Amino acid sequence: METGVIFNIQRYSVNDGPGIRTIVFFKGCPMRCAWCENPESITFKPQISFHQKKCIYCGICQKRCTKSVINIDQPYRFDWNKCDSCGDCTVECPAEAIELIGRYMTVDDIMKEIRKDDAFYKKSRGGVTISGGEATSQFAFLNKLLKALKANRYHIVLETNGLLEWEKMEKILPEIDIVYLDIKGVDPERHRQNTAVGNSLILQNAKNLSYTHHKVIFRIPIIPGLNDSLEDIRQLDNILSSVHAKEVHLLPYHNLGEDKIQTLQTAQARLGIASMKPSELYDIVKILQHSGRNIIVGGE
Repeated sequence: METGVIFNIQRYSVNDGPGIRTIVFFKGCPMRCAWCENPESITFKPQISFHQKKCIYCGICQKRCTKSVINIDQPYRFDWNKCDSCGDCTVECPAEAIELIGRYMTVDDIMKEIRKDDAFYKKSRGGVTISGGEATSQFAFLNKLLKALKANRYHIVLETNGLLEWEKMEKILPEIDIVYLDIKGVDPERHRQNTAVGNSLILQNAKNLSYTHHKVIFRIPIIPGLNDSLEDIRQLDNILSSVHAKEVHLLPYHNLGEDKIQTLQTAQARLGIASMKPSELYDIVKILQHSGRNIIVGGE
């Protein structure tokens, strides 16, 4: 059976959509955002995560590794250049210092997890949120999951960075109740510097979505020094006006993702920026606030 790569299924969430929700996190993303809070979601395959602080130096992982990747006498233990994330070392770790992030799941596997909380969805008018990584990067599997969810009458939110051909976006829109579309910057060159990809497709999809009857919520991560200049915000304001944005969530930067960087094989580097307080976005809110446009800080 066809499978997708999922790195987490989070139950009882009260964010990322109305009511109580289950969030299905797809693994893999075409962007390389400098501030990514889920660096474990970037690669498309399951990968090893090593939490050094939990390690008790028992040596079991080293004995199980057949590729000589692990040396417990070395400060960091793992030679990431040799590790292929086979997962053998995770089987018997008594301290749970090593884990394999990501697993192959069928649509039926995911549906079984989602059905566990049917009573909560009905009472709270909640549902299922598809997130990532970037779920549209596993388009065929996503399409099948969305059809299964809609056939069972779940309320569906799709969180996406918008890097998807419009023909494909149009194909899955009938299954989706709310689209959360991320706009990480408007200036094309700065966007490429910050995320390693251009933004022309994203902005075009934002315009295309504005012509549909779907509810679209725009999410804007605010990263000090990267996309928060006065010119950045003015350009953002113009884009939001052009797509008739009615609801905008400003997401203040937090550095919780940096703690994960040292646990993974990743090229992501620490930004060394302090987490923001919601109050720091006050001036940005004043610029973006217009009649008929609701600005929410934090997306809650």
